Amino acid sequence: MKKIRISIFAILSSVMIFTSCNYLDVGDYFEDQINIDSVFQSKDYVERFLWGAAALLPNEANIFEYSYYPAILGSDEGFTMWNYPAQRFTLDGITADDMEQMNIWPSMYQVIRKANTIFARINECKELTAQDRREIVGYAHFMRGYAYYFLLLNYGPLLIAGDEVYDTSLPSEAYQKERSTYDESVEYICNELETAATYIPPSVPVNVFGRPTKGVAYALIAKLRVYAASPLWNGGQAARTYFSDFLRTTDKVHYVSQEYDERKWAVAAAACKRVMEMNYSLYTVEAGFDTPELPEGVTYDPDYYKPWPEGAAGIDHYRSYANIFNGEELAFKNKEFVFARNSSTVTNSGNLSFPAQFGGWNCYAVPQHIIDNYRTIDGRDISNPSTDNPYTEEGFTTTDRSFSGYTLKTNVSNMYVNREARFYASIGFSGCLWPMNSTTENGKFMQQAFYGADGNSGRSAATQGDIRNYPITGYVIKKYIHPDDARSGANAAVLAKPFPMIRYADILLMYAESLNNLTQTHTVEVDNEHTLTFSRDEDEIRKAFNPVRYRAGLPGLTNEELSDPDLFFKALQRERMIEFLHEGLRYHDVRRWGIVKQVESNPITGMDTERREKDGYYNRVMCNHSNARNRVFLDKMILLPIDRQEIKRVPMMDQNPGW
Repeated sequence: MKKIRISIFAILSSVMIFTSCNYLDVGDYFEDQINIDSVFQSKDYVERFLWGAAALLPNEANIFEYSYYPAILGSDEGFTMWNYPAQRFTLDGITADDMEQMNIWPSMYQVIRKANTIFARINECKELTAQDRREIVGYAHFMRGYAYYFLLLNYGPLLIAGDEVYDTSLPSEAYQKERSTYDESVEYICNELETAATYIPPSVPVNVFGRPTKGVAYALIAKLRVYAASPLWNGGQAARTYFSDFLRTTDKVHYVSQEYDERKWAVAAAACKRVMEMNYSLYTVEAGFDTPELPEGVTYDPDYYKPWPEGAAGIDHYRSYANIFNGEELAFKNKEFVFARNSSTVTNSGNLSFPAQFGGWNCYAVPQHIIDNYRTIDGRDISNPSTDNPYTEEGFTTTDRSFSGYTLKTNVSNMYVNREARFYASIGFSGCLWPMNSTTENGKFMQQAFYGADGNSGRSAATQGDIRNYPITGYVIKKYIHPDDARSGANAAVLAKPFPMIRYADILLMYAESLNNLTQTHTVEVDNEHTLTFSRDEDEIRKAFNPVRYRAGLPGLTNEELSDPDLFFKALQRERMIEFLHEGLRYHDVRRWGIVKQVESNPITGMDTERREKDGYYNRVMCNHSNARNRVFLDKMILLPIDRQEIKRVPMMDQNPGW
C-alpha cells in the first residue's frame, strides 16, 4: 500500500488506509485503499474503519526491546548490554530529531482524526441501528481518549485537536494551535473516557477478549487521576524542579501547576473506588497438596493466618502470582485483568531470558537492588530476618526443595532460599532450574542455568555466539515463562501469554496511595449521581493494601506503617516495585513520585559475573559495562521530546523542557 507520512493535523484527507487490528480485532483484514465517502455507506466499512484505528495505537506489551517509550530499560528495573533504543535513552542518545519507534505523536493524531471523522459522518450510514451508533460512537470516544492518554504519558501537556477534521489543503496558519496545560489535558481525556463509558458495554464476548469495556474506561480514569495528584504534576517539589520554567509562550501560564491541591488525591480515590465496586478481584489458586504452610511466628498482623481473602491462608501463593503471567490461566477467565490482551510480544520476550544453550538470547538482566527488595518468606527484610526463616549469603543448598510445583535445586546459593513466592515466580538466578518440559530431547529439559564466568550461561559460554548474550548482573526475568516453555530440542513449544495493561492489584494499591495522601476530609461527586467522602482511613488503606501482600503469602502492613504516611509511602514504593516488576509501570511511578533522579543515580549492580561460580561470584559489584557506567539522568528526561519536525510545522506548540 502507498506509504503516507503523517503530521499533526495533515492526516489522510481523501484516501484512508485500513489495516488489521490488534487487540480490537474484529476478524477479517480490510487493507484496500478506499475513498472516504464510501466508508459511511456500509455498516461493515464503518466498523472496519473504527477498529482499524486500533492498529495505530501502541502495542502496550511492547516494553521489552523496541518499546514505544523507555519502559523497562529506561528505568532502574532492567539492563542489557545490547543497545536497544530504550537503553540509549538512559545514555542521552535520544534526540528530538531521532526518537526511533518512540515517536508515537503522528500515529496518535491519526487515531484522533479517525475518531473525529466518525463523529462528523456517522449519521451518513443508513445501515446502522441506534444501538450500533451508540457503540461505535462510544468506542470512537474511547480510542480518541486512549490516544491522548498515550500522548500525555510520553510527552506531557497535550495539543488538543477538538472535533475538527482538518483538511490537508488548508494553509499552514490553519493548523496553528497551542498546547493545553497538564490539568486541562487530564480533564479532557477523563471526559472522553467518561463519555465512552456511557456507551460501551460492561463486558465483551470471549472471541473479542481485550476489547475495551466500561471498566477499562473507568480504570484509565483512575490511573490518570492518581498521576495528576502525584508530586510531579501537582505542585510538589518535583513539579517545581522540572517545570518551574515550563511556561506557555503565548500567555506565560505554567503548563504544570506549581501549587499543591490535596483534593486531587480524593478525586483519585473516588475514581479507584468506582472500579473496586465492579466485578474484579485478585487472582488466586486454591492451596494444594504441595502448597507450603504459612511460616510460623508472625505476630504483628492478626489477620495473616485467616483464610483468604481476609488473610493469607488457603491459597497457593506461588501459583496465584505465577499463573497470572506464564500462560497457565486462560486470560479471559482472569478477573484480575481489568484490561489485558493475549500477546505474541510477551510470548516472544521470553527469548531475552532463555539460556543461550537452550535457544535463547540470555541478554536481559535484572539489577541486584530489585533482588534485595524481595522479602523473606515471613515478610522480613533480608537485612533483618527471623530466626525461623533465616537469610544468609553463606553456603549452598545440599538437597532439592519442592513447593507448589517449583523446585529449588541443590548447589544454589543460600541467599536464594526462604524468599517470598513472587521471587521464585519472577526471577531466574544462578542455579535456577529451567524445566522446559515440552521438549523430549535429553539434555534440553530439567537443566540448571549458572551465570558465573565458567557457568553454562555465563560470560565464557556467551563467547560461542555473542559476547553480550549473558545477564551481566546474574539475574533474568522469568515472570513470563512457563515451566513447559522450551526453545530448543525435539517437540519444543512455548505457551501463549497474556499481557496485563491494568490489573486490579494496581487499582487497590493506587486507592491506598490516594487515601494515604489525605490530611483532611473531602467530599467528591461520582458519576454526577452521588457523592463519596474520603479521608486518611487506616482501615480502608489496610483493606486495599494487605490483600496484595496476602496473595504473595506475606503479612500485611505493620501498625507503624499504617499510622505514619511516610512509612506507608516507603512500603508502597517497594510493593509496587516488586508486584509490577517488568510490567512497564516503574518508569512512570518513579517520575510521578519525583524520585527518578535519586533512583537513576544509583549504579547498576549485580553478582560478580566476571568470576567463577564458587570463586567470588556471589559478591555485589557495579556492572563494568559502558551501558552501565555511562547512564545519566538529565532533567529533560522527565518527558520525551516532541519530534522536531512537528514543532516546525506548528511553531505555536512549545517543545518540552530541555529538548
